[in-house]
Amino acid sequence: MDAQTLRHLSRQLVRQLGMLDNQCGNIDLTPVQAHTLIELEAAPCTVSDMASLLNVDKSNASRTLAVLSNLGLIRFHPHPDDKRSQIATLTPAGQTKLTALHHSLNTQVEGFLDQMDLDEIEALGASLARYKKSMVMASRQQGYAIRPLTPLDNASIAAVIRKVSAEYGLTADKGYGVADPTLDSMSEVYQADRHEYWVIEHHHRVLGGGGIAALAGEADVCELQKMYFLPELRGLGLARKLAVKALRFAREQGYRACYLETTANLVEAIALYESLGFHHIEEPMGNTGHDACEIRMVKWFGQKQFHCSILP
Repeated sequence: MDAQTLRHLSRQLVRQLGMLDNQCGNIDLTPVQAHTLIELEAAPCTVSDMASLLNVDKSNASRTLAVLSNLGLIRFHPHPDDKRSQIATLTPAGQTKLTALHHSLNTQVEGFLDQMDLDEIEALGASLARYKKSMVMASRQQGYAIRPLTPLDNASIAAVIRKVSAEYGLTADKGYGVADPTLDSMSEVYQADRHEYWVIEHHHRVLGGGGIAALAGEADVCELQKMYFLPELRGLGLARKLAVKALRFAREQGYRACYLETTANLVEAIALYESLGFHHIEEPMGNTGHDACEIRMVKWFGQKQFHCSILP
């Protein structure tokens, strides 16, 4: 699915859910008013809090809260820590209105879900959660660039790999990637056919990187290699973004699977790989030369084919 198709589907969903109407279902609340009451059910909010939760400007949030207050659905209280602001809470009438809204919209959505089997519902939930998280992470990644490694980056990325390796105790004497003799000339290694390495740059500083290379000893299987990120880069979703870029490159190059080796020390990395569809395997694949890595994972591109017969 490309961006244009996704935007089209999103527009259709917004229309089908009535988000362009002046009220939600059969309840006399606008969509923004409904969202405001739902947030207040979870916790009291100031105007600034509500603007942040709804991703709208403060004036919009302030107007909506004022209207709901005039309707008797919310009330304002003095802020205990800031005399210049107030906290909004639901009134009993507001809670009654919101309960009716939940019932109406839950009934509507249950009608949609009745058209789907349980595995489809589970897949939908996971995909929507992933899509929402991607939106949040994309907003945090402004100013960070993912680009191919150049010879000018060799010293910088080698320093990153050594620093992160030391942080996790992945020393050269234990046979980890930091011991690779090509560590200071990686741009030359990744010039090979069907190889690529990317770095993440921010304010002209290389803060991490990762790459794809053919897996020695395996036909049409690649390896996800040298994924290292400095602490200041973590928590922004950039490791996942780079890994996704690498996997897409691998598919374009005709690889049938992507293999990786890591160690139990790298808990966050393992969780990332699992979220991307990598599966743990017992035996190593190919010949990576990194016998110290006890965690082996692989992601096969495409689905296995299952055959069934239809009885007469």
